[in-house]
Amino acid sequence: MINPRSRNSLGQSQENIPMRTSAVMTSRSRQSGFSLIEVMVAVLVLSIGLLGLAALQATALRNNQSALERSQGVVNTYSMLDAMRANVDSARAGEYVMSETCTVPAANTSLVQKDKRAWIQMIQANLGNTACGTVTCSGSLCTVTVTWDDRRGKGGEEKQQFSTEVQI
Repeated sequence: MINPRSRNSLGQSQENIPMRTSAVMTSRSRQSGFSLIEVMVAVLVLSIGLLGLAALQATALRNNQSALERSQGVVNTYSMLDAMRANVDSARAGEYVMSETCTVPAANTSLVQKDKRAWIQMIQANLGNTACGTVTCSGSLCTVTVTWDDRRGKGGEEKQQFSTEVQI
């Protein structure tokens, strides 16, 4: 037992010194959930960052698909121009001219009709069933146009066109 008359180095009696252990215990109990809140805030910030990253990835994929379709549109116009260059006499005679065609022409035995059929089939295979092709010629100057639906890539614009004009 503590002698009530014993004194510490400051001259205070031992009975008047407050218990410090209870003060330490009180401050620890107040902070017991603080690290959990920190973790929850960190998880929230991380999840917002990951959602932003996912949105960025989706936009990149959509734009990449649009770029692929534009490249295929270029290849498709050059394909028809190559067929026209291989059959120059028919091209200059205007046999390759066709208004906007979105349906595959019926099978025919002529080389021009086979070229048109194969071209429309290729356009629709590469750019979707709503893709169309147009060929116009004025003398030896011909324009080949491919039109397709690009709603996903251009933020709502439905139709995209690519035209190539050449001297045959």
